[in-house]
Amino acid sequence: MSSTHTRILRTQRLVEMLEQDAPLLARRVADLAPEHQKSAKEYAARLASCARAELERLIQEDSFWNSDDFTAEPAD
Repeated sequence: MSSTHTRILRTQRLVEMLEQDAPLLARRVADLAPEHQKSAKEYAARLASCARAELERLIQEDSFWNSDDFTAEPAD
């Protein structure tokens, strides 16, 4: 398994965890002042957005390297 593929899997897990945590985050910050709730939710949204962007970048990088054919050509 390539290093890029490992990073893709880890980033996918992070994105999934952040998406699954959204309802729980709302409960965790419910007791905070409204401005702190907003700040925490905005931070979580930015983190998820960055993780999704990184995932897309890694997938594109992986597909770029996998699309190139590095097989050796026979000498004439």
